[in-house]
Amino acid sequence: MTSAPHDFLLPGGANITALPKVSLHDHLDGGLRPQTIIELAESIGLDLPETDGAALGEWFAEKSDSGSLVEYLKTFDITTGVMQTEEGLIRVAREFVQDLGADGVIWGEIRWAPEQHLGNGLTLDQTVEAVQAGIEEGIDDVRNAGGRIRIGQLVTAMRHADRGLEIAELAVRHRGNGVVGFDIAGAEAGFPAGNLREAFDYLARNFFPTTVHAGEADGLESIRGALFDGRALRLGHGVRLAEDITVDREDDENTYVELGRLSQWVKDREIALELSPSSNLQTGAIEQWGDDLIDHPFDLLYQLGFRVTVNTDNRLMSRTSLSRELALLAETFDYDLSDLEVFQLNAAAASFLPLEDREELVDLITDGFERA
Repeated sequence: MTSAPHDFLLPGGANITALPKVSLHDHLDGGLRPQTIIELAESIGLDLPETDGAALGEWFAEKSDSGSLVEYLKTFDITTGVMQTEEGLIRVAREFVQDLGADGVIWGEIRWAPEQHLGNGLTLDQTVEAVQAGIEEGIDDVRNAGGRIRIGQLVTAMRHADRGLEIAELAVRHRGNGVVGFDIAGAEAGFPAGNLREAFDYLARNFFPTTVHAGEADGLESIRGALFDGRALRLGHGVRLAEDITVDREDDENTYVELGRLSQWVKDREIALELSPSSNLQTGAIEQWGDDLIDHPFDLLYQLGFRVTVNTDNRLMSRTSLSRELALLAETFDYDLSDLEVFQLNAAAASFLPLEDREELVDLITDGFERA
Protein backbone atom coordinates (compact mmCIF):
# COMPACT_ATOMS: atom_id res chain seq x y z
CA MET A 1 0.00 0.00 0.00
CA THR A 2 1.44 3.37 -1.01
CA SER A 3 2.19 5.89 1.71
CA ALA A 4 -0.29 8.77 1.55
CA PRO A 5 1.39 11.78 -0.09
CA HIS A 6 1.44 15.12 1.68
CA ASP A 7 0.57 18.11 -0.48
CA PHE A 8 3.01 21.01 -0.32
CA LEU A 9 1.73 24.27 -1.76
CA LEU A 10 3.48 27.40 -3.01
CA PRO A 11 2.04 30.78 -1.88
CA GLY A 12 0.36 31.14 -5.28
CA GLY A 13 -1.46 27.85 -4.76
CA ALA A 14 0.61 25.57 -7.02
CA ASN A 15 0.77 22.04 -5.63
CA ILE A 16 4.45 21.02 -5.48
CA THR A 17 3.54 17.38 -4.86
CA ALA A 18 1.62 17.20 -8.13
CA LEU A 19 4.46 18.70 -10.19
CA PRO A 20 6.61 16.36 -12.33
CA LYS A 21 9.96 15.89 -10.60
CA VAL A 22 13.34 14.20 -11.05
CA SER A 23 15.13 12.48 -8.17
CA LEU A 24 18.86 11.88 -8.62
CA HIS A 25 20.18 11.24 -5.10
CA ASP A 26 17.97 8.89 -3.08
CA HIS A 27 19.35 5.88 -1.17
CA LEU A 28 17.34 2.67 -1.20
CA ASP A 29 18.38 1.78 2.35
CA GLY A 30 17.46 5.31 3.47
CA GLY A 31 13.90 5.28 2.18
CA LEU A 32 12.16 2.41 3.98
CA ARG A 33 8.75 2.77 5.57
CA PRO A 34 9.01 2.32 9.37
CA GLN A 35 6.18 -0.21 9.40
CA THR A 36 7.94 -2.25 6.72
CA ILE A 37 11.09 -2.32 8.87
CA ILE A 38 9.04 -3.63 11.78
CA GLU A 39 7.41 -6.37 9.74
CA LEU A 40 10.62 -7.47 8.04
CA ALA A 41 12.54 -7.39 11.33
CA GLU A 42 9.93 -9.60 12.96
CA SER A 43 10.22 -12.15 10.16
CA ILE A 44 13.99 -12.49 10.64
CA GLY A 45 14.18 -12.01 14.42
CA LEU A 46 15.96 -8.65 14.33
CA ASP A 47 15.58 -6.54 17.49
CA LEU A 48 14.51 -2.93 17.01
CA PRO A 49 14.69 0.09 19.34
CA GLU A 50 10.96 0.70 18.78
CA THR A 51 8.14 -1.59 17.63
CA ASP A 52 5.59 1.09 16.74
CA GLY A 53 5.83 2.63 13.29
CA ALA A 54 5.53 6.25 14.37
CA ALA A 55 7.94 5.79 17.27
CA LEU A 56 10.47 4.05 15.05
CA GLY A 57 10.28 6.88 12.53
CA GLU A 58 10.98 9.36 15.34
CA TRP A 59 13.94 7.25 16.50
CA PHE A 60 15.53 7.34 13.04
CA ALA A 61 15.09 11.09 12.75
CA GLU A 62 16.51 11.73 16.23
CA LYS A 63 19.56 9.51 15.72
CA SER A 64 20.22 11.03 12.30
CA ASP A 65 20.13 14.61 13.57
CA SER A 66 23.59 14.43 15.14
CA GLY A 67 25.65 16.83 13.05
CA SER A 68 27.98 13.97 12.12
CA LEU A 69 27.98 11.86 8.96
CA VAL A 70 29.61 8.97 10.84
CA GLU A 71 26.81 8.91 13.44
CA TYR A 72 24.20 9.43 10.76
CA LEU A 73 25.43 6.35 8.90
CA LYS A 74 25.01 4.11 11.97
CA THR A 75 21.23 4.10 11.55
CA PHE A 76 21.70 2.13 8.36
CA ASP A 77 22.68 -0.97 10.34
CA ILE A 78 18.96 -1.49 10.92
CA THR A 79 17.71 -0.74 7.42
CA THR A 80 20.32 -2.88 5.70
CA GLY A 81 19.67 -5.55 8.33
CA VAL A 82 16.15 -6.14 6.99
CA MET A 83 17.36 -6.11 3.37
CA GLN A 84 19.35 -9.34 3.34
CA THR A 85 16.81 -11.57 1.60
CA GLU A 86 15.32 -11.60 -1.87
CA GLU A 87 11.88 -10.99 -0.39
CA GLY A 88 13.10 -8.05 1.68
CA LEU A 89 14.87 -6.40 -1.25
CA ILE A 90 11.89 -6.82 -3.56
CA ARG A 91 9.46 -5.37 -1.05
CA VAL A 92 11.65 -2.41 -0.13
CA ALA A 93 12.34 -1.56 -3.78
CA ARG A 94 8.69 -1.89 -4.74
CA GLU A 95 7.49 0.39 -1.94
CA PHE A 96 10.31 2.83 -2.66
CA VAL A 97 9.03 3.29 -6.21
CA GLN A 98 5.44 3.57 -5.02
CA ASP A 99 6.42 6.38 -2.66
CA LEU A 100 8.35 8.22 -5.37
CA GLY A 101 5.35 7.95 -7.67
CA ALA A 102 3.06 9.33 -4.98
CA ASP A 103 5.42 12.29 -4.65
CA GLY A 104 5.23 13.17 -8.35
CA VAL A 105 8.63 11.77 -9.37
CA ILE A 106 8.65 10.78 -13.05
CA TRP A 107 12.33 9.80 -13.27
CA GLY A 108 14.17 8.45 -10.25
CA GLU A 109 17.66 7.07 -9.83
CA ILE A 110 17.89 4.73 -6.85
CA ARG A 111 21.36 4.23 -5.39
CA TRP A 112 22.33 1.36 -3.19
CA ALA A 113 25.33 -0.86 -2.38
CA PRO A 114 24.84 -4.54 -3.29
CA GLU A 115 27.87 -5.55 -1.21
CA GLN A 116 25.91 -4.63 1.93
CA HIS A 117 23.17 -7.18 1.23
CA LEU A 118 25.02 -10.49 1.16
CA GLY A 119 24.53 -11.52 4.79
CA ASN A 120 21.93 -14.19 4.03
CA GLY A 121 23.77 -15.88 1.20
CA LEU A 122 22.64 -13.86 -1.81
CA THR A 123 25.16 -13.22 -4.56
CA LEU A 124 25.85 -9.75 -5.89
CA ASP A 125 23.95 -10.53 -9.08
CA GLN A 126 20.98 -11.90 -7.15
CA THR A 127 20.70 -8.70 -5.13
CA VAL A 128 20.61 -6.56 -8.28
CA GLU A 129 18.02 -8.85 -9.84
CA ALA A 130 15.86 -8.73 -6.69
CA VAL A 131 15.95 -4.93 -6.53
CA GLN A 132 15.11 -4.71 -10.23
CA ALA A 133 12.17 -7.07 -9.74
CA GLY A 134 10.85 -4.83 -6.96
CA ILE A 135 11.38 -1.72 -9.09
CA GLU A 136 9.40 -3.19 -11.96
CA GLU A 137 6.56 -4.18 -9.64
CA GLY A 138 6.54 -0.66 -8.22
CA ILE A 139 6.46 0.88 -11.68
CA ASP A 140 3.46 -1.29 -12.54
CA ASP A 141 1.74 -0.20 -9.32
CA VAL A 142 2.27 3.49 -10.12
CA ARG A 143 1.02 3.06 -13.67
CA ASN A 144 -2.01 1.07 -12.55
CA ALA A 145 -2.86 3.93 -10.20
CA GLY A 146 -2.79 6.36 -13.12
CA GLY A 147 0.72 7.70 -12.57
CA ARG A 148 3.86 7.80 -14.66
CA ILE A 149 7.35 6.89 -13.54
CA ARG A 150 10.64 5.48 -14.79
CA ILE A 151 13.46 4.25 -12.56
CA GLY A 152 17.15 3.45 -12.93
CA GLN A 153 19.55 1.82 -10.48
CA LEU A 154 22.83 3.41 -9.42
CA VAL A 155 25.02 0.56 -8.20
CA THR A 156 27.25 1.81 -5.39
CA ALA A 157 30.60 0.64 -4.05
CA MET A 158 31.53 1.37 -0.44
CA ARG A 159 34.63 3.54 -0.55
CA HIS A 160 36.20 2.03 2.59
CA ALA A 161 35.96 -1.53 1.24
CA ASP A 162 38.19 -3.19 -1.33
CA ARG A 163 35.58 -4.28 -3.85
CA GLY A 164 35.48 -1.30 -6.19
CA LEU A 165 36.41 -3.09 -9.39
CA GLU A 166 34.13 -6.02 -8.59
CA ILE A 167 31.18 -3.68 -8.04
CA ALA A 168 32.02 -1.69 -11.17
CA GLU A 169 31.98 -4.92 -13.18
CA LEU A 170 28.64 -5.80 -11.57
CA ALA A 171 27.17 -2.45 -12.63
CA VAL A 172 28.32 -2.82 -16.23
CA ARG A 173 27.11 -6.42 -16.31
CA HIS A 174 23.60 -5.23 -15.47
CA ARG A 175 23.50 -2.14 -17.67
CA GLY A 176 20.79 -3.88 -19.71
CA ASN A 177 18.86 -4.83 -16.59
CA GLY A 178 18.00 -1.46 -15.08
CA VAL A 179 21.42 -0.22 -13.92
CA VAL A 180 22.19 3.22 -15.36
CA GLY A 181 25.19 4.41 -13.36
CA PHE A 182 27.83 3.87 -10.67
CA ASP A 183 28.50 5.61 -7.37
CA ILE A 184 30.81 5.36 -4.38
CA ALA A 185 29.53 6.12 -0.88
CA GLY A 186 30.34 5.66 2.79
CA ALA A 187 32.87 7.45 4.97
CA GLU A 188 34.31 10.17 2.75
CA ALA A 189 37.19 11.60 4.78
CA GLY A 190 40.26 9.40 4.50
CA PHE A 191 38.89 7.35 1.61
CA PRO A 192 39.51 9.38 -1.56
CA ALA A 193 38.12 8.41 -4.93
CA GLY A 194 41.67 7.69 -6.07
CA ASN A 195 41.62 4.53 -3.96
CA LEU A 196 39.15 3.11 -6.48
CA ARG A 197 41.01 4.32 -9.55
CA GLU A 198 41.08 0.84 -11.10
CA ALA A 199 37.28 0.68 -10.92
CA PHE A 200 36.87 4.12 -12.45
CA ASP A 201 39.32 3.25 -15.24
CA TYR A 202 37.23 0.18 -16.01
CA LEU A 203 34.01 2.20 -16.07
CA ALA A 204 35.55 4.81 -18.36
CA ARG A 205 36.69 2.13 -20.80
CA ASN A 206 33.13 0.84 -20.85
CA PHE A 207 31.55 4.29 -21.27
CA PHE A 208 29.61 3.91 -18.04
CA PRO A 209 28.55 7.09 -16.18
CA THR A 210 29.54 7.83 -12.60
CA THR A 211 28.43 10.07 -9.80
CA VAL A 212 30.61 10.30 -6.69
CA HIS A 213 29.80 11.30 -3.13
CA ALA A 214 32.13 14.25 -2.53
CA GLY A 215 32.07 17.59 -0.78
CA GLU A 216 29.83 16.39 2.05
CA ALA A 217 32.06 15.14 4.89
CA ASP A 218 35.29 16.25 3.22
CA GLY A 219 36.35 19.32 1.29
CA LEU A 220 37.84 20.46 -1.98
CA GLU A 221 40.45 17.71 -2.34
CA SER A 222 37.66 15.14 -2.19
CA ILE A 223 35.83 16.97 -4.96
CA ARG A 224 38.99 17.14 -7.07
CA GLY A 225 39.41 13.39 -6.62
CA ALA A 226 35.82 12.74 -7.65
CA LEU A 227 36.26 14.74 -10.84
CA PHE A 228 39.70 13.68 -11.94
CA ASP A 229 40.11 10.18 -10.46
CA GLY A 230 36.43 9.25 -10.58
CA ARG A 231 35.55 11.07 -13.82
CA ALA A 232 32.34 12.05 -12.07
CA LEU A 233 29.63 13.55 -14.26
CA ARG A 234 27.80 14.65 -11.09
CA LEU A 235 28.84 15.36 -7.51
CA GLY A 236 26.93 13.60 -4.75
CA HIS A 237 26.13 16.58 -2.51
CA GLY A 238 29.13 18.72 -3.55
CA VAL A 239 27.96 21.40 -1.13
CA ARG A 240 31.47 22.12 0.13
CA LEU A 241 32.41 23.34 -3.32
CA ALA A 242 31.32 26.66 -1.82
CA GLU A 243 34.63 26.64 0.07
CA ASP A 244 36.19 27.57 -3.28
CA ILE A 245 34.00 30.67 -3.62
CA THR A 246 35.00 33.96 -2.01
CA VAL A 247 32.18 36.34 -1.13
CA ASP A 248 33.16 39.87 -0.17
CA ARG A 249 30.29 42.04 1.05
CA GLU A 250 31.65 45.56 1.18
CA ASP A 251 28.32 47.05 2.19
CA ASP A 252 24.58 46.44 1.89
CA GLU A 253 24.61 47.23 -1.83
CA ASN A 254 27.90 45.84 -3.13
CA THR A 255 28.90 42.19 -3.02
CA TYR A 256 31.83 40.74 -4.94
CA VAL A 257 32.16 37.05 -5.67
CA GLU A 258 35.25 35.26 -6.92
CA LEU A 259 35.33 31.63 -8.01
CA GLY A 260 38.41 29.48 -7.57
CA ARG A 261 39.68 27.28 -10.35
CA LEU A 262 37.87 24.19 -9.08
CA SER A 263 34.47 25.85 -8.66
CA GLN A 264 34.88 27.63 -12.00
CA TRP A 265 35.60 24.26 -13.64
CA VAL A 266 32.48 22.69 -12.14
CA LYS A 267 30.36 25.64 -13.21
CA ASP A 268 31.76 25.85 -16.74
CA ARG A 269 31.44 22.11 -17.32
CA GLU A 270 27.84 22.20 -15.95
CA ILE A 271 28.62 19.36 -13.55
CA ALA A 272 25.48 18.86 -11.50
CA LEU A 273 25.48 19.24 -7.73
CA GLU A 274 23.20 16.71 -6.02
CA LEU A 275 22.34 18.97 -3.09
CA SER A 276 20.26 17.55 -0.24
CA PRO A 277 19.35 20.45 2.06
CA SER A 278 17.85 18.66 5.08
CA SER A 279 20.48 15.93 5.06
CA ASN A 280 23.28 18.49 4.75
CA LEU A 281 22.01 20.13 7.94
CA GLN A 282 21.79 16.80 9.78
CA THR A 283 25.29 15.63 8.91
CA GLY A 284 27.03 18.94 9.56
CA ALA A 285 28.03 19.36 5.92
CA ILE A 286 27.30 23.10 6.08
CA GLU A 287 28.40 23.78 9.66
CA GLN A 288 31.06 26.29 8.59
CA TRP A 289 28.28 28.51 7.22
CA GLY A 290 25.68 27.92 9.93
CA ASP A 291 23.10 25.46 11.19
CA ASP A 292 19.87 26.71 9.62
CA LEU A 293 18.60 26.25 6.09
CA ILE A 294 19.04 29.97 5.39
CA ASP A 295 22.79 29.38 5.88
CA HIS A 296 22.97 26.66 3.23
CA PRO A 297 25.07 27.69 0.18
CA PHE A 298 22.30 26.40 -2.09
CA ASP A 299 21.08 29.85 -3.04
CA LEU A 300 24.60 31.19 -3.57
CA LEU A 301 25.38 28.32 -5.94
CA TYR A 302 22.05 28.78 -7.73
CA GLN A 303 22.44 32.52 -8.17
CA LEU A 304 25.97 32.02 -9.52
CA GLY A 305 24.68 29.70 -12.23
CA PHE A 306 25.78 26.29 -11.01
CA ARG A 307 23.69 23.31 -12.10
CA VAL A 308 22.01 22.77 -8.74
CA THR A 309 19.56 19.93 -8.19
CA VAL A 310 17.37 19.19 -5.18
CA ASN A 311 17.41 15.77 -3.55
CA THR A 312 16.33 13.91 -0.43
CA ASP A 313 19.38 11.69 0.22
CA ASN A 314 17.57 9.53 2.81
CA ARG A 315 13.85 10.13 3.18
CA LEU A 316 13.48 8.02 6.32
CA MET A 317 16.36 9.62 8.23
CA SER A 318 15.37 13.15 7.25
CA ARG A 319 11.60 12.56 7.46
CA THR A 320 11.32 14.20 4.08
CA SER A 321 10.28 13.92 0.46
CA LEU A 322 11.38 15.70 -2.68
CA SER A 323 8.28 17.89 -2.53
CA ARG A 324 9.06 18.82 1.08
CA GLU A 325 12.66 19.75 0.20
CA LEU A 326 11.41 21.99 -2.59
CA ALA A 327 8.84 23.57 -0.28
CA LEU A 328 11.49 24.26 2.37
CA LEU A 329 13.77 25.92 -0.18
CA ALA A 330 10.91 27.97 -1.61
CA GLU A 331 9.96 29.22 1.85
CA THR A 332 13.55 29.93 2.91
CA PHE A 333 14.81 31.64 -0.23
CA ASP A 334 11.52 33.00 -1.61
CA TYR A 335 11.62 30.82 -4.72
CA ASP A 336 8.64 30.66 -7.03
CA LEU A 337 7.36 28.12 -9.54
CA SER A 338 9.89 29.14 -12.18
CA ASP A 339 12.78 28.46 -9.79
CA LEU A 340 11.47 25.00 -8.94
CA GLU A 341 11.15 24.30 -12.65
CA VAL A 342 14.81 25.20 -13.18
CA PHE A 343 15.84 22.70 -10.50
CA GLN A 344 13.86 19.94 -12.25
CA LEU A 345 15.22 20.84 -15.68
CA ASN A 346 18.74 20.79 -14.22
CA ALA A 347 18.10 17.32 -12.84
CA ALA A 348 16.66 16.09 -16.12
CA ALA A 349 19.70 17.37 -18.02
CA ALA A 350 22.02 15.65 -15.53
CA SER A 351 20.17 12.31 -15.44
CA PHE A 352 21.89 9.18 -16.67
CA LEU A 353 19.40 8.72 -19.49
CA PRO A 354 20.11 8.72 -23.24
CA LEU A 355 19.88 12.18 -24.81
CA GLU A 356 16.52 11.49 -26.49
CA ASP A 357 15.02 10.35 -23.21
CA ARG A 358 16.36 13.42 -21.43
CA GLU A 359 14.73 15.62 -24.05
CA GLU A 360 11.43 13.80 -23.51
CA LEU A 361 11.83 14.29 -19.76
CA VAL A 362 12.35 18.02 -20.26
CA ASP A 363 9.15 18.20 -22.30
CA LEU A 364 7.19 16.40 -19.58
CA ILE A 365 8.50 18.76 -16.92
CA THR A 366 7.80 21.85 -19.00
CA ASP A 367 4.27 20.71 -19.77
CA GLY A 368 3.57 19.85 -16.15
CA PHE A 369 4.77 23.20 -14.85
CA GLU A 370 2.82 25.10 -17.50
CA ARG A 371 -0.37 23.41 -16.28
CA ALA A 372 0.34 24.18 -12.60
